[in-house]
Amino acid sequence: MVTRAAVLGSPIAHSLSPCLHRTAYAIMGLSGWRYDAIECDEARLPGLLDGMGAEWAGLSLTMPLKRAVLPLLDTVADLAVEVGGANTVVFREGRRHGENTDVYGIVRALTEAGVAAPRSATVLGGGATAASTLAALREMGLGEATLVVREPSRAAQTVQVAERLGVALNVETFDKLDALLDVDLVVSTLPSGAADPYAAELARVPALFDVVYAPWPTVAARAVRAAGGVVVGGFPMLLHQAVRQVELMTGRSDVPVEAMREAGEAELARRAAAG
Repeated sequence: MVTRAAVLGSPIAHSLSPCLHRTAYAIMGLSGWRYDAIECDEARLPGLLDGMGAEWAGLSLTMPLKRAVLPLLDTVADLAVEVGGANTVVFREGRRHGENTDVYGIVRALTEAGVAAPRSATVLGGGATAASTLAALREMGLGEATLVVREPSRAAQTVQVAERLGVALNVETFDKLDALLDVDLVVSTLPSGAADPYAAELARVPALFDVVYAPWPTVAARAVRAAGGVVVGGFPMLLHQAVRQVELMTGRSDVPVEAMREAGEAELARRAAAG
């Protein structure tokens, strides 16, 4: 019997997850495993989950499903409850278990870039990735952070996440950004291009983690790098969260991280060359 897994979201056509997971399966000798990309919005998610049989091992979830999936699960890991979102579903004996591997991905991405213990941080954006970022910062020993958003009322869920995490959160707006950058680390969880207008201000920060992975580098990343700062892109986060997903779905620890990294980077280069 074929063992199935997939990434769900909308839009999903350009997801890098199939490349990463399929590379892992091939090197791990999981010839009976199949990984697909399935277009799925919040309305379709319940029916899709209900139709999945015993051949399913797990799912990767991207926007807009990370929060929507929670009430559809049988069990949820404590971290996913705290963050308010699960990006991973593991099927166990007919039950659906939710995990959050985004936090792991953020911590690993920052650590391997040498940003292991920031003493202060400012986070741009107030969505699900910002919530995972706050959890990652907590794991790295940070008990407070500043969140910069366009409209504070739209960050209400992330403020609740901070309360559950025990992270003291100062919420500010972008018109005050210049006064909020005297920190060890800035994390931009904004969509591609949204941080570009702030590149000049961001250039002075010692470290920038920009969750965008394509197109890369972003204008902000180039500005920070040109000024001598440390820059971390979104691909290492994506890679490491996928590594953890493969571990959870297969029950194995021999996941080929570097082969997945090479395959993902090659695919991104191919897409960039193709325009």
